Amino acid sequence: MIFALDIGTRSVIGMLGVVEDDKVRVIAIEKEEHNERAMIDGQIENIEKVAVLAGKVKKRLESKVHCKLKRVCVAAAGRALRTKRTEYEIDLPSKQLIDEEVISRLEAGAVGKIEEAFDAENGAEDEARRFYLVGYTVCQYYLDQYRMSSLKDHRGQKVKVDLIATFLPSEVVESLYTTMNKIGLEVVSVTLEPIAAINAAIPENLRLLNLVLVDIGAGTSDIAACTAGSVTGYTMATMAGDEITETIMKEYLVDFRTAEAMKAQIEQAEEVAFTDILGFERKASRDEVLRCIHGTSELLSKEIAEKVLEVNGGAPSALFLAGGGSKLAGLKEGITAALQMDANRVAIAGNNFRLSAVSDEYDLNNPEYATPLGIVVSSGLNLINDSFRVTLNGRSAKLFRSGSFTALNLLMMNGYNFQDILGRPGTSLAVTVNGKRKVFYGTSAQPASLFINKKEGKLSTVINAGDCIDFVPAVPGVPARACLGDIEGASECLEITLNGVFMPLDTPLKIGDIIRIRMPKDETEEKEDEPAQKEDDIAGEEVQEKEVIDDGQLKLEFEAGEEREPEPVSDARREKEPEPVFDARREREPEFEFLTEEELFDDPEDEEGMEDNGPESIEEETDGWTADISEDRDPDKPESVFRLNGEVIRLPRKADGNPYYLMDMIQYSGINTRNPKGKINLMVNGEPGMFQQPLKEGDQIIVEEEPL
Repeated sequence: MIFALDIGTRSVIGMLGVVEDDKVRVIAIEKEEHNERAMIDGQIENIEKVAVLAGKVKKRLESKVHCKLKRVCVAAAGRALRTKRTEYEIDLPSKQLIDEEVISRLEAGAVGKIEEAFDAENGAEDEARRFYLVGYTVCQYYLDQYRMSSLKDHRGQKVKVDLIATFLPSEVVESLYTTMNKIGLEVVSVTLEPIAAINAAIPENLRLLNLVLVDIGAGTSDIAACTAGSVTGYTMATMAGDEITETIMKEYLVDFRTAEAMKAQIEQAEEVAFTDILGFERKASRDEVLRCIHGTSELLSKEIAEKVLEVNGGAPSALFLAGGGSKLAGLKEGITAALQMDANRVAIAGNNFRLSAVSDEYDLNNPEYATPLGIVVSSGLNLINDSFRVTLNGRSAKLFRSGSFTALNLLMMNGYNFQDILGRPGTSLAVTVNGKRKVFYGTSAQPASLFINKKEGKLSTVINAGDCIDFVPAVPGVPARACLGDIEGASECLEITLNGVFMPLDTPLKIGDIIRIRMPKDETEEKEDEPAQKEDDIAGEEVQEKEVIDDGQLKLEFEAGEEREPEPVSDARREKEPEPVFDARREREPEFEFLTEEELFDDPEDEEGMEDNGPESIEEETDGWTADISEDRDPDKPESVFRLNGEVIRLPRKADGNPYYLMDMIQYSGINTRNPKGKINLMVNGEPGMFQQPLKEGDQIIVEEEPL
């Protein structure tokens, strides 16, 4: 069963069909109009409101067929539609059978050529918007210089294709996918609205003639032309039915919905009744309303005629009008006059729908059904060109093409985020013990795995047509958990308080908790503490009478007014200076906004009034044991040492015995994975690295962000 949704500017139409004998049998149709202007010129403006309306249509269709709808086919359009045409040729090594693989290579090469030219034009124009390829149509095939309607199963050496590719801004395509995701639907195919409409209104056996289809909606008028058996061009006019509605609003002082209702009544009644925004009930004759909209209708007719002449190179042999706007009184005649065509060669589309679709319950000869029916027919009868097919985890991947793209681009297009790709360690738990910070760390993330065509792949690998990608997301680490009894010395202390209250040792700790602990002391320690306390008091009094000079190399203290020469630093002392050590914990982004990086890992030497007693260790809890990260280290404690971006980084060995992976280093690199600003480059020992690549002791690692 095929489920199609036509997300239009004025309404959402849902259609269900099944394929029978090379035709589509339509079994259910539902329509719902927008209460507010949630779409402008074919583009979704308010995703939430459009999703609600589409959800209503989906539920009503589900109730009709008594099954859950999970997959949907859609069509995209919009005021910023762009098209480009090119030819591409492949010279095969010898005369051979032309199969689907050769045809896919040929079409993919043509699309790639168009994308390169399109990107070059955008770069030259300083175009900031990003465009996606949303569809293409083959105009003509050539086999050894002869025109062919199909290449499959023929034999030849030189094959060529002439095709048209269509692009839309990324926000148009992405908003369409987001809307479908909000109502629990997976988009399985995307085509362009004029492509869908022409597939329904002008079947292939009629395209030998020079025909043009104009699908007049509320926001845009989509135009497609064909001749000599092929579609030859697409374009659009930014004027459509909404311009007529707005004219009625201004003339009669009514809201948008009332103006829409008045527009619909023109053909049905001689007199139109309405209530204006002031609350007055009024009436207007049919002729009066037609005179009101005549000027706007004439402008719309001229705009459509100009676009038809532009895309077709002249007036066509026949013109089909589709869409809800085609029913507007006087518009057909206006377009006929603007193109200087015979009235007998301009018709409302619908009569040809029966060639590709049938229904026992619905009258399909309705021009408003051109797009939804075209989506069903295009998907059901495999009329959507899709030479660039990629498989992700056994299913066709969603592709927004915009030039060549990498495995990382592909994963991001299909709903994965940086946390799925890079992993995230378990959140940390920071508390204060006797005025010092103590941090319990969560476990490391389990790395993701990426295989391209059954071989381990890199995020930077360029994806090609036919590639098969297998991806298993990273598993987040387990958040740190600790209780009061996990504080060192808690079981032997004289007393311990949690936030000023005596609590059981099995009380769970929370971020920001303050613990005070008093340990037992022997007589010797107590006697030693007394003179030390007195010396501290004297030092506290004298500090006000001292001046401090810090020249960046040594710190001197002397009585105010006393002059002393600074003692030079010897070469030997400089040689003893330890190599700067990268403290992974200090470089990590804080897990919680209210706990700053300085608060979490403050340096005791920088505390005001604290003596410089040399290097001091900072303790951290990791998987149930304490690692000492300092310059004076205990060699018996296991640790892994690497060099990250030119600095030494020492990390405690993982408790499960697993190695560190390249992806683990990203969290220590300073890159904000929640809001990346560009492509992440990974290097190990001068060679490109893979994010799930295991690391060895002493590896030289580069993790840097390359701005887009």
